[in-house]
Amino acid sequence: MIRIDDFRVVNDFPKPGIKFYDITTLMNNADSFKQAFEELLAAAKAMKPEVVVALETRGYFFGPSLALALGVPFVPIRKKGKLPYNTYCQEYQLEYGVDSIEMHTDAMAEGKRVLIFDDILATGGTASAAIKLVKNFNPTSADVLFIMEITALNGRKRLVEASSVTSLLSI
Repeated sequence: MIRIDDFRVVNDFPKPGIKFYDITTLMNNADSFKQAFEELLAAAKAMKPEVVVALETRGYFFGPSLALALGVPFVPIRKKGKLPYNTYCQEYQLEYGVDSIEMHTDAMAEGKRVLIFDDILATGGTASAAIKLVKNFNPTSADVLFIMEITALNGRKRLVEASSVTSLLSI
């Protein structure tokens, strides 16, 4: 089972007042890394996705592997200006500013069951923006999966357009 001790907490990163939960320490421990992947895969299988979408950058640590293990396509969501083709763009509010993410306009077929993966649910801004991007493809479902949720930040409340929201660990 994933535990909070698997994460390194970095205060004042990337800006003063922000408490950053670093998942690289989870991945540096082979047993914890494997356990996290197995738990994510079990949760993902229950959602029966036809496509896995993951957010740059930390969503990429698990998203492509989940897609491979499930035998479904992987679609990246990247920061604005990083994708080489026509994109949908969605702006969102961070705990410490404003940013934009993009997804190719031909990233997936319409009407699919989509699993959106990111590492941590904090304020919900990035995940909410990802759901809006996925909605351009009229999915039959848009489930969101996280390793960890910081419940005090109430990010789940911003994910009302999601079909379901699952976090393996809540702190």
